Amino acid sequence: MADYILAIDQGTTSSRAVVFDGMGRPLGTAQKAHRQIFPQAGWVSHDAEEIFANVMGVCGEALAKAGVSREDLAAVGITNQRETLVLWDGRTGEPVCDALVWQCRRSADICARMEADGMAPLVKERTGLLIDPYFTATKVKWALDNVPRVRELMEQGHLRAGTIDSFLVFRLTGGKAHITDYTNASRTMLFDIMKGCWDEDILGYFGIDAGILPRVVASSGVLAHSDELGAPIAGIAGDQHAALFGQGAFTAGDAKNTYGTGCFLLKNIGSTAGTGGQLLTTVAWHINGETTYALEGGIFNAGSAVEWLMREMKLVRDVAEINEICMRTPNTDGAYFVPAFSGLGAPYWDMYARGTVCGLNLSTGREHIVRAVMESVAFQSRDLIEHMNEVSGLPLTKLQVDGGVSRSDFTMQFQADLLGIPVERPRYTETTVLGACYLAALGVGLYSDVSELSRSREIDRVFEPVGAGAAMEERYLLWKKAVGRAGGWLSGS
Repeated sequence: MADYILAIDQGTTSSRAVVFDGMGRPLGTAQKAHRQIFPQAGWVSHDAEEIFANVMGVCGEALAKAGVSREDLAAVGITNQRETLVLWDGRTGEPVCDALVWQCRRSADICARMEADGMAPLVKERTGLLIDPYFTATKVKWALDNVPRVRELMEQGHLRAGTIDSFLVFRLTGGKAHITDYTNASRTMLFDIMKGCWDEDILGYFGIDAGILPRVVASSGVLAHSDELGAPIAGIAGDQHAALFGQGAFTAGDAKNTYGTGCFLLKNIGSTAGTGGQLLTTVAWHINGETTYALEGGIFNAGSAVEWLMREMKLVRDVAEINEICMRTPNTDGAYFVPAFSGLGAPYWDMYARGTVCGLNLSTGREHIVRAVMESVAFQSRDLIEHMNEVSGLPLTKLQVDGGVSRSDFTMQFQADLLGIPVERPRYTETTVLGACYLAALGVGLYSDVSELSRSREIDRVFEPVGAGAAMEERYLLWKKAVGRAGGWLSGS
């Protein structure tokens, strides 16, 4: 019996495919980056056609590396960058325009109008979200107002809209399935997370025809069949939800922090949705007719700040060099870096903030800036964790981590020192794609329940706090001061 899983991880900067065996062990991996398109300051786009071509390419390459044929696949799992909007012609599957990426701030004025119209309480109550350009809804409205072909196709009944998962499934099934799962739907700001359906009032406010949206399905189960890959699509989840699942955070109170392009902290809160503070309430996953919820705080720029160091500033060649510099540089010489390239996420939610460096002096050098960028990832995470502890009333006693930046021993040790709690890194840090594998494997019955998944998790290292104390607290206060300098930059406040 076929028991191999092909897991697709379509991320913000690249697409990855991994072939896993029935025990969740990776056998073959392939990855390819796609272009980042910046039409103007604060705008971020992707070419969805390029993304689909890359996905097909890495799937074929991963299968070849694993020595597995499509006939050997039991299922396909998909995880994806969330909130990013794709608009396409339902007759051809061709994108109408470039995808509007979750980082894109072009709909900031629409958000401001929503606030002025008093929509915030309704949005929070129904969707669990705060009004921000981050989410998909205002991107749809922007496209309807600014791309004539989009409105024309909607009026003709041919427009299809969805997050990346929807577009991939549509193309992988030859246009037979226009679906999304509960987790991705819960990130659009159009979905009532309590009722489990698209919200008519919010759709009406934006003038969006519900017919362009995908059907919402479970996160695990036989959801569609891929003609392209010759196997059922049996697991779908947004990247952060997949990472929570891949970390084995199946019990209320479990939490993980993913250090990817952005940095996202999710905490399982069980079967009852809770709200509070500047955090989001989101669907963790929907399996066997039951919805599990999570509290979430998102940082917009973490790994992207590391990429900026390498690609734009050319201060370092690779992550190994960054880690080496940080380990031999004892401090930042008083410099603080706030990576608000596309605004600040939780707990600040300042769409008008921009990247800022504070505390420079004539002795500040390249190595100090490099270390300040890496420290900023940990500082932002503490901001989130402190707020989540306050809102949930259940302070974290350890932090489970994953994602690319989690492979930096320096950053994880600094994070443990800054938080004063252990930081636990799994042996396989790509838990996002592992979560997609687990959801798909569960969906076709390779695992009977989540308890079997928990037993397969292996720990690589636990970073115990060794440098916590008054000096670290003083540094954190200066970080907060730097954040204040970055806030409201574009609005002049």
